[in-house]
Amino acid sequence: MKATLATCNLNQWALDFDGNYNRIIESIKQAKAEGARYRLGSELEITGYSCEDHFLEEDTLQHSWESLKRIISNGHTDDILCDIGMPVMYKSVRYNCRVFICNGEILLIRPKIVLATEGNYREPRWFVPWQKGWTTEDYRLPSDLQEITKQNIVPIGCAVIETQDTIIASETCEELFAPFSPHIQLASNGVEIISNGSGSHHELRKLDTRLSLIRNATEKCGGVYLYANQQGCDGGRLYFDGCASIAQNGDILAQGSQFSINEIEVVTATVNLSDVRSYRGSRMSGAVQTSRAPTIPRIFADFRISDTKERNITIPKTKLKTHIPEEEIAFGPACWLWDYLRRSEAAGFFIPLSGGSDSGAVATIVGSMCQLVAKAIHDDVPHVTQDVQRMLGDECLEKIKTEFQDVLQASQYIAKHLLYTCYMGTTNSSKETRQRAKLLASEIGSYHLNIDIDSLVSNLRKMFSNITGKTPRFKTEGGSLVENQALQNIQARLRMVISYLFAQTLPWVRNRKGTLLVLGTGNVDEALRGYLTKYDCSSADINPIGGISKTDLRSFLRWAQENLSYPSLESILDAPPTAELEPITETYTQTDEEDMGMTYDELSRFGQLRKVDRCGPVSMFEKLVEEWNHLPPSEVADKVKYFFRNYSINRHKMTTLTPSYHAESYSPDDNRFDLRQFLYNTRWKRQFNNIDQRVKEIEEK
Repeated sequence: MKATLATCNLNQWALDFDGNYNRIIESIKQAKAEGARYRLGSELEITGYSCEDHFLEEDTLQHSWESLKRIISNGHTDDILCDIGMPVMYKSVRYNCRVFICNGEILLIRPKIVLATEGNYREPRWFVPWQKGWTTEDYRLPSDLQEITKQNIVPIGCAVIETQDTIIASETCEELFAPFSPHIQLASNGVEIISNGSGSHHELRKLDTRLSLIRNATEKCGGVYLYANQQGCDGGRLYFDGCASIAQNGDILAQGSQFSINEIEVVTATVNLSDVRSYRGSRMSGAVQTSRAPTIPRIFADFRISDTKERNITIPKTKLKTHIPEEEIAFGPACWLWDYLRRSEAAGFFIPLSGGSDSGAVATIVGSMCQLVAKAIHDDVPHVTQDVQRMLGDECLEKIKTEFQDVLQASQYIAKHLLYTCYMGTTNSSKETRQRAKLLASEIGSYHLNIDIDSLVSNLRKMFSNITGKTPRFKTEGGSLVENQALQNIQARLRMVISYLFAQTLPWVRNRKGTLLVLGTGNVDEALRGYLTKYDCSSADINPIGGISKTDLRSFLRWAQENLSYPSLESILDAPPTAELEPITETYTQTDEEDMGMTYDELSRFGQLRKVDRCGPVSMFEKLVEEWNHLPPSEVADKVKYFFRNYSINRHKMTTLTPSYHAESYSPDDNRFDLRQFLYNTRWKRQFNNIDQRVKEIEEK
């Protein structure tokens, strides 16, 4: 017995109720066109996942019911079972729910059992998990919905849907990741099709875990598992990375894209329910456990999921598609930037391009975005074409379609209109970085400026001298550490001010409307160490690399050099990272790693141990003294203490970090992901004393 099922990636936007509704309806239409009798949508798809404290507002709940009413009243659920995500309030308590609807009838409101509460997620701030076990209660529908569905009361709670030919039930996002997932008990109650409407964000190297859990769920228990997800930026730092999938008995039958600028992607597969029953029947240990499983309430639906027409359909298995980290960096932030640009209605992006690897990586990611847009235009993707038409006008759109058949050339034409780059040099800047910035800008196609800001720096220095009677000097000129840092910070902060001046006015200079979004260029490691000037070029509107390590960024640039056709990246990679804020002499050239007092690789490891492994100074030392056994214990101790001292001194900078694309599990983003105090006792007296004692014990052995 075969059945065609549909799941989807939807590019929803928080509080965009009309846009979200239209995307839901289009996905249902596409599912029907593919012959599907069941359609699964993403978590909280009616509202968008990232409404956050807007979930506390009555308006959000009201608009959700309005959208559901439109879905039902317009006949979209006729001849298809739809599984839709939305918030529901019951007995004055908000729940994150799945709503099952078929032929205009609400069959079940299923609240989420396990809420996501770690890392980027704060679901218990807005919702309560269903804590009444496998039970249902009566939910009275809003009066206007009663008129449409002809139902006064519908069940709310944890139950399964029994159709004429199979049994269906759902999990929601985090429930798949929980140690004792609901799918175990659902499978033991004869559920053959388990769905998961999710709102899962992208993080480097995370997709393997998600796909492994989906496969393992069906390999261990047997059955069909559908996974739906949001895809895109729905209003915050996260990029929801799609990859809607359908699995059966441990095999992936169909898989959607992980990164895409399409708004709607429907993934269908034809499954064989007879194979599910045969698979389960052959696993006797599972049969014994099933025979004593607790009973879950069933909601009966007079509907068939299996194909009503006899069709000879083969059921292929597909090879798992996952991206290497370099591709994840190329496509994830690029898609996020495109959503942000088109939804903010800005005129483009502005990047202070230094000729170094960080700003070069940001420009390269925008170049990748332009290539994705160019390809979508050549493929006649309607909503991308409409957005480009709105941003650039009919003439530009026609040129892209007719004059630039090569994707790279088309992307360069798009970049010329959407990306503005500017090299801001001083006497401390080298000819090499100036040239590298110019070459990369040319290859990407940006509107590039090359300016000097020495006069501004000099005037500030003179103003200070006139007021105080003292003239600060760089350390190479015999100045103190305080003087040296102050002079570096003048240059860094001026670049931020100039960036916003040009971002606001350059479209006007080119007779275009709107202003530009300034892109930040600081990586996650520098933020963790505090190796940045507060309110310098690290301060921007958004930052596509603020959650990516220096090590990963350099690997990405090597990949992009060949795969995105930007050959000048080779010279950027060959150059040692430097801020170029101090004078270059015959005996001294400023470099990042020397300034920081640690390598980027060491810094990445400190970040992983601090956040991912939840290590304080002592436990970090205990791990590293074994891991870095090529170093004497006293040197490892000095490195750990030096890191924590600098981390705590600079922690206040994390409170002002530019909102960044979340990509790394050790991001120090104070505002959402890494919640810690910002006033530390920087001496760490007890912790450092314990480390010294451990060094002494190890050396005595």
